[in-house]
Amino acid sequence: MSAERRLERHRLKLSVIMPIYNEARTVAKSVQRVRAVALNIELLCVDDGSVDGTRAVLEELEQTGLIDRLVLQERNQGKGTAVRRGIQEASGDVVVIQDADLEYDPQDLPTLLEPILDGRADAVFGSRFLGGPHRVLYFWHSVGNGLLTLFSNMCTDLNLTDMETCYKMVRADLMKSLPLRADRFGIEPELTARLAQSRARIYEVPIAYNGRTYAEGKKIGFKDGFQAIWTILRFAWWQPPAAK
Repeated sequence: MSAERRLERHRLKLSVIMPIYNEARTVAKSVQRVRAVALNIELLCVDDGSVDGTRAVLEELEQTGLIDRLVLQERNQGKGTAVRRGIQEASGDVVVIQDADLEYDPQDLPTLLEPILDGRADAVFGSRFLGGPHRVLYFWHSVGNGLLTLFSNMCTDLNLTDMETCYKMVRADLMKSLPLRADRFGIEPELTARLAQSRARIYEVPIAYNGRTYAEGKKIGFKDGFQAIWTILRFAWWQPPAAK
């Protein structure tokens, strides 16, 4: 990497939004892993009404300076609500979503940033299905992800390989302009649809993925898959006038 590119990376501020719900076992390590990335990072954690001790861990991390901004929501409202709140609070040049469950490796963030940094992309998706190392888990989950991505692509005219990925990195000015409404896991297909409607230049890059089992705390299930189908239909053809 050239000296000019390293300097540009240092100056650019990346706002990392971490929506959190009942992740007391993993959130401290997740925050530490984000902080280990060699980028100028603003870390915003939004606790979505956790009741397992997560808040106490987050407050301690904020006191030590590892978290730049901690938002505590009074009750559980869903990942989409937490993400939208984080977008409102972000002050960086670029915004990315980072789950707190250790499934996604923050060391992939510099790779996601490159197409935006060099002017090729407005948004970059980290794909779990483009050849990166990944933990082998549930067959039917992979089928479901593939079908949801296919259905989303049919409605948005995109050719993504992984619409449901957590890693969606977007220029902050564009992200803040999107009229997002989804409250729960529907934020993934809605954000994809809004980017397509805005005619954003979207790239995909391969990422590592260490999926977890339900015994390890995985939350999303087949019910969320059916909800995603409804979300794709709803937001692919309806666009609110302005972002809240």
